[in-house]
Amino acid sequence: LKSSNKSCTMKYLLSAAVSVSVCVYNTQAFSNIHANRSSRIVDGSVAAPSKWQLHAESNPSCEVLLMDHFNINHEKGRHDALRAFYFDFLGCAIDPRKQENIEKGSKTLWMNCGMHQFHLPEGKPDAQVFDGVITLIHEDLSALMERYNDYLDGDEKFAPLKETEFMVGVLDDSLLMVTDPWGTEFNLMSSDDPEEDRASDVGAQPLIEGHKPSEGLKLEDLTVYVPHDANLEGIGRFYQHVLGAPAIEELGSESSISISMGERQTLTFQYHPDGPDTLVNHHDFSYDEQDEFPSNHGPHISLYVTDLAKAYQSAAKLGVTYVNPRFKRRAYSEEEALDQCMFRLIEIIDPLDENKEVILYLEHEVRSAKTRDGKKYKSCPLNEV
Repeated sequence: LKSSNKSCTMKYLLSAAVSVSVCVYNTQAFSNIHANRSSRIVDGSVAAPSKWQLHAESNPSCEVLLMDHFNINHEKGRHDALRAFYFDFLGCAIDPRKQENIEKGSKTLWMNCGMHQFHLPEGKPDAQVFDGVITLIHEDLSALMERYNDYLDGDEKFAPLKETEFMVGVLDDSLLMVTDPWGTEFNLMSSDDPEEDRASDVGAQPLIEGHKPSEGLKLEDLTVYVPHDANLEGIGRFYQHVLGAPAIEELGSESSISISMGERQTLTFQYHPDGPDTLVNHHDFSYDEQDEFPSNHGPHISLYVTDLAKAYQSAAKLGVTYVNPRFKRRAYSEEEALDQCMFRLIEIIDPLDENKEVILYLEHEVRSAKTRDGKKYKSCPLNEV
């Protein structure tokens, strides 16, 4: 296995079904990363079993419908590694709207995981490495472990992952810790209710004819690392005030806060596990005198809300609306936001802070599930809105 900057030890795991060489991660780096399931990591230890409940049952007032995609750049010229990781290893489905780029071997790909997506543009030229953890739910992890065995055995399908940051660690048979080819970390968890987790009765992404649905059932949590002096309560107030997304008290701790992203997902902010001296940065600004706002080349999240006008008004009142010149769709006003069915924000600010100091920069694409005339927005994966 290629070494990395993670603290780990090597062991050889033997079972009747599969033998895998694994990296055993320090689980402190993966605390508070997913919602209540049959087992849950809390501050580095496995908590007692608890029944999975939809967030909507405890947070009926949540105005976020879902977090639909995560956008992060891949290394330019490395479609091979992109496909080997997301498609061949993770079992994501290729979105037909970007199928032509598969054939070209360049530009943006969309990889689907249940009703959720990864948007993967080319870097300029480097890949982005997300400073946090992405948690995905799979029906069964044994196929992933077998594929990792194939990778170790030299299967040509996984050759593009050689000499990269790719690695797999095993906590138990219900949790894999995976690093992508450029260093972004994933948690892959097994489902205790695959039908509920895929939620195809609620929504789905389009599928290429003849292709199977994604093996991944959902993107359950996105954990964003923050500095140790970050105002977690202020972050919670921001999401409640601007997006109508409450914090889930039972998932929080002294070092983290989890925000409800609709019925089945969370957005978690956690003090960086590498300690208080670690620099944290989720934005990458460039400036052009012709633009009112700087371009952000960092990762961004996309989410759907029940009332776009209300969210825009709350963001504008707080002074956090944002336009990224990097993208063609731009909303400089509420009217333009309603026309575009979206607006952006990037500054997370405590609404109670009179000085309006930025706690964190993290770009959000805030979308409406409906157009002005009440029809479902074309990209919304929900069956009904």
